[in-house]
Amino acid sequence: MKKKNQQRSVSNFWNLLKLPVKETTLLVSCLLFVLLGALIFVGWFDTVVFTAVTKQISVPSTCIEVPKKQEFPLQCATGNVTQTYPSNYPRTQNLQKPGSFLNVTCPSYFRWIHEDLRPWKETGITRDMVESARRTAHFRLVIVDGKAYVEKYGQSYETRDDSIWGILQLMRWYPGRLPDLDLMFDCNDRPVIQKKHFRGPNASPPPLFRYCSTPWNLDIVFPDWTFWGWAGTNIKPWKDVLKDIKEGNKRTKWKDRVPYAYWRGNPKVARTRQDLLKCNVSESHDWNTRLYNQNWRQESKNGYKQSNLEDQCTHRYKIYIEGIGWSVSEKYILACDSMTLYVSSSYYDFFSRGMVPLQHYWPIRDNNKCTSLQFAVEWGNNHTKEAQAIGEAASNFIQEAMKMEYIYDYMFHLLNEYAKLLKFKPTVPPGAVELCSETMACHRDGTLKKFMVASLVMSPGDTTPCNLPPPYDPTSLRDLLDKRLETMRQVEKWEDEYWNNKNKSY
Repeated sequence: MKKKNQQRSVSNFWNLLKLPVKETTLLVSCLLFVLLGALIFVGWFDTVVFTAVTKQISVPSTCIEVPKKQEFPLQCATGNVTQTYPSNYPRTQNLQKPGSFLNVTCPSYFRWIHEDLRPWKETGITRDMVESARRTAHFRLVIVDGKAYVEKYGQSYETRDDSIWGILQLMRWYPGRLPDLDLMFDCNDRPVIQKKHFRGPNASPPPLFRYCSTPWNLDIVFPDWTFWGWAGTNIKPWKDVLKDIKEGNKRTKWKDRVPYAYWRGNPKVARTRQDLLKCNVSESHDWNTRLYNQNWRQESKNGYKQSNLEDQCTHRYKIYIEGIGWSVSEKYILACDSMTLYVSSSYYDFFSRGMVPLQHYWPIRDNNKCTSLQFAVEWGNNHTKEAQAIGEAASNFIQEAMKMEYIYDYMFHLLNEYAKLLKFKPTVPPGAVELCSETMACHRDGTLKKFMVASLVMSPGDTTPCNLPPPYDPTSLRDLLDKRLETMRQVEKWEDEYWNNKNKSY
């Protein structure tokens, strides 16, 4: 009897090997995954090796059964009922996905969070400091016990104050994880807290959040409203835009693209843009540029047919130039794998300080745009491999280090580090109202409502936030800035030599 059972087991084993390829692969993958897990358990296999090996193995969902994620769409009430935070949305993050506790370090640009908050590191932030930022703020955001309250002081341009929507989505992504906090937000382009007015040990600069700053200002930079869509220009939420531009990059190979520098935008907003238009191709001269005036009012009437971002990755080179301050166009231009020609700017947003000249972009002089652009294109067309690599590095940076999960992680760490500096217990101001996704979105309509629904976080994230890297030590930071400046000067030197030699030949 025992012998017959052994023969039956051997026969069953060989029958397994006769399974179709798909079923056999499934079986082997499951067995291998279980075996590696067992070896780790008894200490015969290193977890680092296990991680490396399993990354090469496609583990079928039948091996690790992950419960289907429950989603929580907008719950809009009918009639004149006051909207409230949905009672069934999770108040805490329940991590069930394998690997959700893996230690992942945030991208390097997160280190600038420490620098932006450094002015308050020694003194902390008092309630008086916060309230002194009200002078230009559009709204005050207070979070108490996991609920968001907003007090509005003025109407921002278009829908810029919908950054509040982004913070509400962060609270859905990491429910119950944001601390109590109290902050002021200014939605205008240019920073206003000047560093020169707040020097010395007794300085008390107002902590004011906005979308950009400069080395001479203390405004705290925060992701802009367009990450959740820009209804005024029909630009979809960032997650969808990234996918579209990635597909657009595939349509035309780099070597087959138009070998000129491309820019499309509104020149009326800044003198530097009007100056850029002087570099357009004309009957008397070709500066290797193709520049187009974007009339948003006319574009709106035509259904935005000429402004699809994924259709604008057709030239080898794309120009970035600031507007009134920094421009939201920056991330869209860098997402194309064309080499970005970055016109020198004093303004920075939250991620641009993580980019390196000649690695992610080619620097362009602001005071000699035309000659600088012409040289950059000449250089790129004579060094196609290097130019293509710069474009691809920037595109990879945007696609990977700037995916939406990292946008939420940046917001999470910035708000947490800011809250640690508060020397008072946040309370709800008398004029503030409680907000949730429903109170903001349910009464909206048209494109704005569409983009809010598209950018709604449907359920909590599967992972913990990435690990915030430590601050720069003074020497490392100085070396980083010196190296950046040295690289830019090297490009200027190449450019000067190019034009000197060209002038001598005439």
